[in-house]
Amino acid sequence: MRSSNKLTRVPRLLFICALMSLVLTSGLNISRTRAEQQDKTTRPRLSTPPIQPTPTPQPAPDSQLSSPEDIDDDEVIRVTTSEVLLPVTVRDAMGRLVKTLTRDDFRVREDGREQPLSGLELRQAPVDVALMIDASSSVAPSFEDFRRAADEFAGRLAKDDRVCLLKFDDKVELLQDWTSSRFQLRRALRRITPGMFTRFNDALYLTAREQFKGGQRRHAVVVLTDGIDSGNGSATSQTALRALLETGAIVYAITNIEIQRASKQSELDTLLSAPPSTQRFNQINIDRLREGLRILDLSEQNLDTLTAATGGRFYKPQSFAALDQVYAEVADELRSQYALYYSPLDKTRDGKFRRVQVRTRDLNLRVTTRIGYFAPRR
Repeated sequence: MRSSNKLTRVPRLLFICALMSLVLTSGLNISRTRAEQQDKTTRPRLSTPPIQPTPTPQPAPDSQLSSPEDIDDDEVIRVTTSEVLLPVTVRDAMGRLVKTLTRDDFRVREDGREQPLSGLELRQAPVDVALMIDASSSVAPSFEDFRRAADEFAGRLAKDDRVCLLKFDDKVELLQDWTSSRFQLRRALRRITPGMFTRFNDALYLTAREQFKGGQRRHAVVVLTDGIDSGNGSATSQTALRALLETGAIVYAITNIEIQRASKQSELDTLLSAPPSTQRFNQINIDRLREGLRILDLSEQNLDTLTAATGGRFYKPQSFAALDQVYAEVADELRSQYALYYSPLDKTRDGKFRRVQVRTRDLNLRVTTRIGYFAPRR
């Protein structure tokens, strides 16, 4: 009987093993199917640079932007043509856009050397505009204002112009790739949700490297942000600026710095007007507000340098209710820009930074363009 029981157990064990195998296989298939379904429904995201450990656990602004000469030369993408495109904005003494100039009205100097007029040419060049929104808590209350302003902004562009939409918080997310459709943009605008932290430098870097890829189109970034990088990304202010200069992108920064500064300063003044004993009790809050104001000052310096270096503008509205007007001004400027092409006298393919200056014959006019470009390597 014992022998018979052993023989009976063997088929039972085989049956149990087969059943377990079937269950596990089914479970794996279900998990794989769910993963595939999730992958298909996930919104498109920009890939981010490899995350590197950061020694700063608390959000802090990046160091002040360096000049292009201080930026590392490694692993940069350059235009291989000898022709340089300079988007140029011209305003009169009253700040009004000047739209009637011809090629002969411009003068270009590269590293202090006058470039021949025969090498200058004005052409029509459509623009690709990356609309970027900071999804951190300081900007989140203005989402609805941004949606309205961004939609009207797209309506002001020329028919050959395109926009894409990105948001950034603890990740950088592409909500809408290049399109000329306001319907597609509106649909993407509804997908903006608030997040934590601010990978501002990563957002600029990735936009330059992955969205702006050569061609005969102008490139522009219009970003709504407080300009504070949390320090938990991998791109720095230097690498972000370098990537933008590589692609010739113009940056228009719209920030709530003045709004935050007024709020923090008012709160600080109230605490400092209290009796000394109360001030001592509130010392932690006083220090916090002072540090917040210091960070805002650094952020303002960085954004000012970034926009000046790329030939853009820096807007600091007192209220985000004025966003419609600000975005309208940016759209009008982009439509009024001159696309100035020239062939530099220096054909050396050394990968070095070339500083460019543009002026007009009428010295009363104010000319804005990027500060230079990187020559191609050999």
